[in-house]
Amino acid sequence: MRNLIDINSNDNTLFVTEQCNNRCLMCCQPPHAKNDIELLFEQNLELIKNAPKNLPIIGISGGEPTLLGERFFELISVIRQNLPDTIIHILTNGRHFADESFAEKLKEVGGNNLLLGIPIHSDSSLIHDEITSVKNSFNETIMGLYNLAAYKIPIELRIVINKLNYQRLYHLSNYIYKNLPFVTCASFMAMEYIGLAVENTKQVWIEPIEYMPNLERAIINLNSWGIDVSIFNLPLCLLPETLHPFARKSISDWKTCYMDICKSCVKKDDCCGLFSTSQRIFEGLVAFR
Repeated sequence: MRNLIDINSNDNTLFVTEQCNNRCLMCCQPPHAKNDIELLFEQNLELIKNAPKNLPIIGISGGEPTLLGERFFELISVIRQNLPDTIIHILTNGRHFADESFAEKLKEVGGNNLLLGIPIHSDSSLIHDEITSVKNSFNETIMGLYNLAAYKIPIELRIVINKLNYQRLYHLSNYIYKNLPFVTCASFMAMEYIGLAVENTKQVWIEPIEYMPNLERAIINLNSWGIDVSIFNLPLCLLPETLHPFARKSISDWKTCYMDICKSCVKKDDCCGLFSTSQRIFEGLVAFR
């Protein structure tokens, strides 16, 4: 994470804690039980105070931001006071919003310019809970989504594709349409091979070329239902042309890299590239001529 807010960056995010109440098998930022909330809170207040007033969007991430409790709402209130027109993009597992009062208070302090990025790992509660390593996390997340929707808080669903969930991507797309049609958008994301993803390689790792048919079917299905859908973290050369319109330049600018083969690619400027932090490079990279 940066220690300053850069108006020209595509990723200005406040890191608020290393603590988390999930332990996802492919987490790129493994949680730690550190007493870090107060220290990071004070540092983030300074960042907000000095942020450009015309900043279009600012992120809040961790760990799990809602573990801040009242400090969570204080932080959002300070952002709203200093940056009234800035979108606040909060990355959270959504479980705390199973408490309706938590969702209500977020709406009160955050107003309208909010977007919550919440992962849903499968339409199967068993698979979701296996990935998060927390029993009943699926039910709490779904309840949180409904409570947020009740207060008209925009939601971005995030699906990190891995070996445990890729075969049910199409089923998940149907679940989203039938049960979560209120979401603002859904983002399917390739895994960053770092942190717990390395530790749990045998359980979670799968090459994109192996799950591409499943991803294509899920994306086309959601798009046909009129749901805004995107693909994050996957180079264009690994996607069939049918999916190119859904691909986004999603990787933070400070950790984007391109391979030597990419230098001659005519689509490089439109491609998200790769994670410079990943310890593994996707198979099948080619250059468009």
